[in-house]
Amino acid sequence: MKSATRWIAALGVAAAVAGGCQPANAGFVGLPSMLGTALKRIAFGNYTLPPMAFTQFCLRYSDQCKPERVIFRGGPVRLTEQRWDDLRDVNKTVNAAISPEANTEGLAGEKWLIKPASGDCNDYAVTKRSELLKRGWPARTLLLSEVVTTWGEHHLVLVVRTSVGDLVLDNLTPQIRPWSRAPYRWVRMQTAKNPNYWASLDSRKA
Repeated sequence: MKSATRWIAALGVAAAVAGGCQPANAGFVGLPSMLGTALKRIAFGNYTLPPMAFTQFCLRYSDQCKPERVIFRGGPVRLTEQRWDDLRDVNKTVNAAISPEANTEGLAGEKWLIKPASGDCNDYAVTKRSELLKRGWPARTLLLSEVVTTWGEHHLVLVVRTSVGDLVLDNLTPQIRPWSRAPYRWVRMQTAKNPNYWASLDSRKA
């Protein structure tokens, strides 16, 4: 069995992104030199209200918002070779399957749909989470997170809590990045114990 660090060396460094929730098309880039300092965990702050659209999402997809009945140790999932392949496959497949469509209606237009033909960042994030749940990933390790981009736009990504750190699946880049290498201000995220509970984040602290 290969070590996790060999697979994680395939993680990408931050790519140039532009245009709101539009996906990028570049390939994966190696990340052999940042593992020692980059893979830290996001620090949770106080409990906070979830996004309004998330509440509507749970009404539409109640199975996606059920807390795990038993949380074994409650920690991150061990990143095996198979799980690393899952992350790469789901990230690539979902980014390619959904055609980018900007939300021009603001909060009123947010629907958070799983597997739509076209959609924005919210739809990519919830679809990736759904696909990984189908593959047996624990819900406690798949956390939707609201961030703010460098150009001031609110954006949704999927944070995956693994034994090598918190990794980000994002429609703005095909690269799977350590959270600390994603160029965002972190706002709030689902908690591991219950996906219905969200917490504020201490941005860029671990």
